[in-house]
Amino acid sequence: MTAELPIQSVKLRRLKRRSQFLKAARGNRAGRSAFGLQAIPAQDDDAGVGFTVTKKVGNSPERNRMKRRLRAAAAACAGDFVPGNDYVLVARREALSQPFAKMVADLGDLIIRVHDEKAGNNRSHTGRGQRNLRP
Repeated sequence: MTAELPIQSVKLRRLKRRSQFLKAARGNRAGRSAFGLQAIPAQDDDAGVGFTVTKKVGNSPERNRMKRRLRAAAAACAGDFVPGNDYVLVARREALSQPFAKMVADLGDLIIRVHDEKAGNNRSHTGRGQRNLRP
């Protein structure tokens, strides 16, 4: 007879509107080789998660596979997401070949990193203006 552990059901909202993605892009960022994570505080009580996979990273079947892998990794790390925040996972090409266990571990680390108080705001600029300033 095996003892059943109570499974903690964590509710994750799905980000669907463009405005939610743009708002998250202004928040804290952290990245790994397979994906980047953007996070910003939100009005809702549940954590919101969105996924971005651009045409730059591959054709349609590859992009769909990346989205499925990111959704599965987010579901595996559902307990790590902080309620009251919106998160956007931005896929990179390495999301196709990276072992799933490493993706889950990286996502857990990135969630901690974007909320690290010592790091403060992980953005050094607002994203507007010249990129290469010349003296």
